[in-house]
Amino acid sequence: MTDLDLAAVRAFVTAVDEGQFGYAAAVLGLTQQAVSKRIAKLEGQLGVSLFDRSSSGSVVSTAGKRVLPHARSLLEITADTVAAAQPAARPLRIAVQIEREAAADSVRYYQDRHPEVDIELVIGTAFRSGRDALLNGRVDATFARPHGGPRRLPSRIGIVPALLDPWHLLVGKKHPLAGRRAVIPADIVPYPSWAPGASVPSEWSDYYRDWAEFSGITILTGREPGGEPEREDDLTRGSLRRLGVLDRIAASDSLSMFAAAGLHLPWHPHIRRLPVVDPTPAYPYALLWSTADPHPALADLIDHVRENYSADTLADCWIPESDRPIFQP
Repeated sequence: MTDLDLAAVRAFVTAVDEGQFGYAAAVLGLTQQAVSKRIAKLEGQLGVSLFDRSSSGSVVSTAGKRVLPHARSLLEITADTVAAAQPAARPLRIAVQIEREAAADSVRYYQDRHPEVDIELVIGTAFRSGRDALLNGRVDATFARPHGGPRRLPSRIGIVPALLDPWHLLVGKKHPLAGRRAVIPADIVPYPSWAPGASVPSEWSDYYRDWAEFSGITILTGREPGGEPEREDDLTRGSLRRLGVLDRIAASDSLSMFAAAGLHLPWHPHIRRLPVVDPTPAYPYALLWSTADPHPALADLIDHVRENYSADTLADCWIPESDRPIFQP
């Protein structure tokens, strides 16, 4: 069986398409002599003349006409083979926990400045986190806390600090702290704080636990404050929708709730948002990605995140000690 020279096949097809060996040479970036040699080599391999040559020029022979469609198919198959070996063109899939949080805004900020990058934003839930999506191979990267949670990150996960999102305290207008311009953790200790969704084992429920241990603040979890743990079908129930939670906080004269400064909540006329200071709890977001066969567009995103991390904001913030080595400047 004869193994055909693909370069010779390409020279033959190009010569036919261009009508002259000289024109084919210009297209292929070769000399006319090199094109003639390649075609002669193919003719030797096939045992036929592909062109009828005369003093006035060369025209495709009868044998050449029979060979031509197969030669074209061979070149097409070659191109398909090369393409199949390359990574499939697909969006860069990035997971965030909530669509209207600071991490999602940071992705949009990047995309606005890099419109050539096709990004698909994947939204998690309390029961399906961005870290889980990354570890399960469903996304290329996620913005999430790097420590805590029921599943430790394996060594193949890359990590760079992304942002620190400071927490505020939400209270109703009848709450004793409602008139304050800011509060310190000791001010909050007499009043319980509800953390909907934090009864589900996760890196953020561990964050609440660490914050409670540090501050002495009582953190209530559950479908109702201090009640039964949430179920996945609660996500569609009014009791855990944002407006339902805010209504509950607004109507209480003792219950509060922490919310990140970067979380876009619906406006509520009876909710007061109070900065927390000395120290300010901040949720630490890192960019996490798999270092095994990373998406081609990831390198630029990693550089962007690394360059735009504002390490100076950590000075007045509290974060768990396990996260500090990553976020410390």
